[in-house]
Amino acid sequence: GITDSWDEIVETLQGAPVSTDTELGGCVREFESRVRQDMDEIYTRLDDEQTERQLLAGRLNMLFRDRPLQGQVIALQAQVATLQGLARDSTHPEPPEEAGGSA
Repeated sequence: GITDSWDEIVETLQGAPVSTDTELGGCVREFESRVRQDMDEIYTRLDDEQTERQLLAGRLNMLFRDRPLQGQVIALQAQVATLQGLARDSTHPEPPEEAGGSA
């Protein structure tokens, strides 16, 4: 992570004094590379979070748009159940009562 990179750089600089411009240039290039990598990681995470938020917002909007239709779906399901019950009753009529049966 970012903190580890900084700690490593500080330890490196404290442990061995830089004696030449070439060594200093190498340390600066390494530092720039680490900062660039850390920034890329940060931007990638931000993009991922933004994408996730956009997906969640889209799902939420879809649920709000579909909410009025839920009542209609429930009513249609009830009608289907009623019609299925009527169809079942018409295909299996009740047997006729016997004449002289008990009341």
